[in-house]
Amino acid sequence: MSKSKSPRAICPKSGSDPDFQRGILLPIPAAARYLTFSLRARRRARGALRALSGLADGERIVAGIGRSLARALGAPLEGLRRFPRYARRGSEVPSTPRALWLWLRGEDDGELFNRSRAIEAALAPAFRLREAVNAFRHGSGRDLTGYEDGTENPKGAKARRAALAPDGASLVAVQQWLHAFERFEAMSPRRRDLSIGRRLSSNAEIGDAPVSAHVKRTEQESFDPPAFVLRRSMPWAEGMRGGLMFVAFGASLDPFEAQLRRMVGAEDGVVDALFRFTRPLTGAYFWCPPMRGRRLDLSALGIKSR
Repeated sequence: MSKSKSPRAICPKSGSDPDFQRGILLPIPAAARYLTFSLRARRRARGALRALSGLADGERIVAGIGRSLARALGAPLEGLRRFPRYARRGSEVPSTPRALWLWLRGEDDGELFNRSRAIEAALAPAFRLREAVNAFRHGSGRDLTGYEDGTENPKGAKARRAALAPDGASLVAVQQWLHAFERFEAMSPRRRDLSIGRRLSSNAEIGDAPVSAHVKRTEQESFDPPAFVLRRSMPWAEGMRGGLMFVAFGASLDPFEAQLRRMVGAEDGVVDALFRFTRPLTGAYFWCPPMRGRRLDLSALGIKSR
């Protein structure tokens, strides 16, 4: 992609600001590939992460460090914790932590596949690839159910404040949701709209939607304090299975957890209507380091760039 056609960031970086992984604020790409890794050789982790620091430019590759990896390096990161698990009937949420997460962004599935193979080889001395999930932009940014995703995302400076810590780092919540399309399609169009809380035809919010509607459960301004996150979710498909890779960046994990607690009905017993036709298969948190020049700044892990 030529420079003149590159997507514009939500909020441009000024020269005095700390650097950050710019892919966090850039628009959703046409194609993506998510890679997660487990740690298999702790003594080789620092060397592999130095190699990753040079590969991950923060735009074509956004990188996240898991809690287990930070602790293995003797550098627990403030604000990074284990993803919560909920075993409530009808709204189960698993916790599936990983050591390392990479979001590969691009325009072509073949190029992303080849890039992921090169990354896997570079990390192989210390890390084992556990999952690789392909994703894509659907229409103007819709879920596979047809509904627009991320309508209430903060914009401009608000997006940046929601997603980035003062030092340029970010925390991200990642969940792979699997849709039960037959169950969704068996619902009447009106019931689908009421489950989401928006009309499919216009994306207009339904004011008198039930309290279980997803929009009602996750309305960011309705929390105290407000629970703003920056969503960068994308649909995924493999064979005849598919759903949404939910990705939410935040300066803190508190806003995401506030929304999740309300979705599962932990506070008032009302379960988000999304659980009628979709469920999460995974759930993990990662710390996305800031950038220093064109390299990941891993100094918080005690790793200095060469």
